[in-house]
Amino acid sequence: MKISSVPDLYVALVHYPVVNKKGETITSAVTNLDLHDIARASRTYGIRQFYVITPLEDQKELTQKILSHWISGSGAVYNHIRGNALEIVRIRDSIQIVLEEIREKRGRNAKTIVTSAKKNSRSIGFSDLKNKLKSGTPHILLFGTAWGLGAEIIEQADYILEPIMADSDYNHLSVRSAVSITLDRLIYEEPVSY
Repeated sequence: MKISSVPDLYVALVHYPVVNKKGETITSAVTNLDLHDIARASRTYGIRQFYVITPLEDQKELTQKILSHWISGSGAVYNHIRGNALEIVRIRDSIQIVLEEIREKRGRNAKTIVTSAKKNSRSIGFSDLKNKLKSGTPHILLFGTAWGLGAEIIEQADYILEPIMADSDYNHLSVRSAVSITLDRLIYEEPVSY
C-alpha cells in the first residue's frame, strides 16, 4: 500500500446526535468492534486522532475501560500492537468540543466532512475531497452510528461526501467498513506505472 503525504485529517465516530430507523434523534451505544477496527484503520492511514463522541457517562466509562485494558492493562501485554492503535482514541461529549480542541491544536478551524449512505444534492466526490485535503487545512470526517448522523449535523457540514456505492441493490455497510473504505479512497495513492 502506498500512502500519499498524509493530510491533516481527523476521524470522529458520532453516537449523538444520530437517528434511529424511524428518523428520531437518539444516542447510540458504543461498540467494542467499532473502537478496535476504526482505531486500527485510522492508525494505519495516519489519522491524527480518532474521536468517539458520546455524552453518556456509562458509555464514556465503558469506552475508557476498553481503552485502558488494551493500552495499559493485561491486553497490552497480550497484544501491544492493538494498544498502539487505540492510543489515538479520545472520548469527547460533542462535536463542538472536538472542533474547539482541533482549533486549539492546529491554530485554525477544521473543515467538517459528513458521511452518509444517502445521496445528497450537496455531495462531493472522493477525488474532489482528496484534492481539498491537500490544502493543509485540518479536516474532520464525521461518521454516524445507528441509522446515520442527525439532519442538523449534515446541514451544518462544510462538505457532504458522496455515498460509498457498489454494484448492488444493498447499501448498508457497517460504520467500521465505511471508515476503512473512505480512508483508503482518500489517502491511498496508486503507484505510477511506466
